[in-house]
Amino acid sequence: MNDRTLPNRRQFLRSTAQAATAVAAASVSGPAILAAESPGKTIGVGCIGVGTRGGDLINAVVVAPGVKVTAVCDVYQPHLQKAAERSRNPAVRRYVDYRELLADPAVDAVVIAAPDHWHCQMVLDAARAGKDIYCEKGFSRTLAEAKLMRDALKQSRVVFQLGHQARQATCALQAKELITQGLLGPITLVRTGRFKSTPPDRPNWRWYGYYDQWQRPEPEQVRREVNWDLWLGPAPKIPWNERHFWHWRCYYAYGTGYAGDLLSHEMDFVQYLLGHGIPDTCICSGQIALLRDDREVPDTWVATYQFEKLGRTVTFEGSMNTTDNQPVTICGRDATLRFDSIAHDVTTFELIPAGHNRNPGLPQGYERGKTPAQPNHVVDWLNCIRTRGTPKCSTDEAFIETATFLMSLEAQQQRRMVRWDAAREEIV
Repeated sequence: MNDRTLPNRRQFLRSTAQAATAVAAASVSGPAILAAESPGKTIGVGCIGVGTRGGDLINAVVVAPGVKVTAVCDVYQPHLQKAAERSRNPAVRRYVDYRELLADPAVDAVVIAAPDHWHCQMVLDAARAGKDIYCEKGFSRTLAEAKLMRDALKQSRVVFQLGHQARQATCALQAKELITQGLLGPITLVRTGRFKSTPPDRPNWRWYGYYDQWQRPEPEQVRREVNWDLWLGPAPKIPWNERHFWHWRCYYAYGTGYAGDLLSHEMDFVQYLLGHGIPDTCICSGQIALLRDDREVPDTWVATYQFEKLGRTVTFEGSMNTTDNQPVTICGRDATLRFDSIAHDVTTFELIPAGHNRNPGLPQGYERGKTPAQPNHVVDWLNCIRTRGTPKCSTDEAFIETATFLMSLEAQQQRRMVRWDAAREEIV
């Protein structure tokens, strides 16, 4: 497809059928990448959704060793142009329809950073095409989608990584090792949170194409340069809506608000450290306290999770209207481990012994140089493509993440405590 041609609805349906045929053919033959890779082989990566976070991920991919960005895809022409420029590949192929990218034999693996409402179908199609996958969080919008994605990924045996980059921190690995040694004693409480305050004329999630861009592009020009049908995809069909396009995180048709965007980061990090799985119960409250700008999702979010057999409580507090701060804090009977920041910004931690703890061997905190440096999250995924290993935030971890953050969404929307039914894999 010529990247300057925006297909109408009839062309869109025709290209869908053609792409489905190509993907099915690819899945029958099976891609060569499913075998163990030669260390010297260049991995061809296609980037799907190259706006805000997707643009950052291209920057991470192009500097990784043994990798070439062979294709980029976006439904908005300026984003597509930006991605081509960042690809460092003059011959990079440009696509508007991601299914044509999946049919490209030069693409071995894909990075998916489209809005959340596209994650399920894109992951299913990529897995069917045999492409290894890096997908931004949150994994999916619903539990039904998460189950479909998990089963398809396991059946296809592609290498999958969910985009929770806090797992790359070297200090987190060292903390995990100390926790495993039992130095904190029984862990009964974990505190997490996400706070941010922006000027009144710059409400959170109302940026234009990047986190620090607040100048509104000319609306009619944007409308002409977006393939709106393709952007909507599986979402409810509505006329062109500029605010939904730029600010999709504010609306439930495309994402899950605080739950999947911010709480998921913190809860996934806690899961990485403690490995306790899906919580037993959750209560959650949320409201639009100040940002009454037609958004549907709350700007304030407070969730409490219980792990009943462990005697453990995990809390999350979030507000878009305050400068407060809640570093990730693991509270044990014998010591507390406190990081210096929110999950994906951690660089160090301190250990605070309880008054009764006279253990002379207890470290004071993070010991730089003691734990081997960890590859960044994208490189971890690429390394696993070569070895056919399991990345740090694999399919199983992605499912845990999704069930956990969706419990808070269900609890807030139903205004009651919800429980995880492990036998049925349902939130009840």
